[in-house]
This record gives sequence, structure tokens and C-alpha cells, in this order.
Amino acid sequence: MNRVTHFEIHAADVARAVEFYRAAFGWTFQDWSEFAGMPYMGIVTGEEGTPGINGAVMQRQGDNPAPGGAVAGAVITVEVEDFDDVADRIGVAGGTVAMPKYALPQMAWQGYFIDTEGNVFGVHQPDETAGLVGD
Repeated sequence: MNRVTHFEIHAADVARAVEFYRAAFGWTFQDWSEFAGMPYMGIVTGEEGTPGINGAVMQRQGDNPAPGGAVAGAVITVEVEDFDDVADRIGVAGGTVAMPKYALPQMAWQGYFIDTEGNVFGVHQPDETAGLVGD
């Protein structure tokens, strides 16, 4: 109980956001628009039985956030195997850096990005050697 079971990413351009997240993370999508009554693309983030949750990209009911504005809503963080590889893919897909990669000492590498719709999201690579001398 009380566990997050679904997330929604709001987008002015749903198709553009779907392509961004497909390119950045390899997620797959299912068109649930008929059920939602608006553009609504279900997100499958991994294999059945693996940790994590699924979500959706949905039609934003207004303008995308202004660049440099405060975060409105929740920020999702995606756990990855290789932070630098994913950061490169995010850039190629049209995303930008919101907060550069930094060490959570002896725990992980963390950073934040902005997607094509102005949404902030985190990237987290577990690494017990993060922040040790020489990093």
C-alpha cells in the first residue's frame, strides 16, 4: 500500500515526447488514447517482474513550462547502468542538462535533465565508488 504504481509525463507534443523517451531509454509505448479520451501513450519501462513502474505520456492541458521556471509536479528519476551513455543519448534525442552529473558519495552518480517538453527528470547510476578520490 501507498507505493507509487504509475507516473504520467505531460507533453504539449505527445509524439515528440514519445520519441524522446524511446531514444533516451529504449522504452516501449502502447496507444491508450481511446480509453483516456485524449492523446495518451502508455509507457512500458522494462520487462515484467523487474523492479520499477510503468507510466504514460499524456496531452498537457496548457503550455509547456517556461525554460528556467520552477518545477511543477513530481520529478521522476530513472535508474541506469551507464550514466554517461544515457546522458549522451538524452542529448542526441533533444534533451538538455538541468544539473550536471554529481556524486552521491559511495552510493551513486546523479544528474538532472530537461526533456523536449520542458519536464525535469533525474538519472541515477548506482556506484559504491562514486565520489571517492580520483573520480
